[in-house]
Amino acid sequence: MFFKLFVVFTLVPVVELAFLIKVGSVIGSFNTIAIVLFTAAVGAYLVKLEGINVLYRLQNSIGMGVFPADELIDGVMVLIAGALLLTPGFVTDLLGFLFVFPSSRAVIKLWVKKYIRNRLDYTQL
Repeated sequence: MFFKLFVVFTLVPVVELAFLIKVGSVIGSFNTIAIVLFTAAVGAYLVKLEGINVLYRLQNSIGMGVFPADELIDGVMVLIAGALLLTPGFVTDLLGFLFVFPSSRAVIKLWVKKYIRNRLDYTQL
C-alpha cells in the first residue's frame, strides 16, 4: 500500500508538471494559468451543485428507509472530484470532471461497485 501511495504522490505531480510545461510552451504561460484557474473555479461550482444534489438524494433515501449505498458512493466520488479539480493541472481536471458529471460518474460507479463486490467476496472466503 505504501508503494502505491508513493507512486501516486510522485507520479501524478510529475505528469501534471510535464503536461503543464508542454501546454504552456504551445499556448503560452498566461493562457495556461488562466485555463487552470478557470477549470478550478468551474469545477468548484459544479462540485458544490452536485454535492447538494447528492445530499438531497441521500436524505430522501434515508427518509424512505432505504440504505443509500449509491448515494454514498456518489458522495465519495464528488468529494474526490473536488480534490482533483482543485489540484492544478489538466489530467487531474479531466478526471475530476469525469467524477463530477452524473453520466460519466454512473459508468465509473459500476466499476467501483464491481471492485467493492469482488473485494467483499474475496475477504469472506
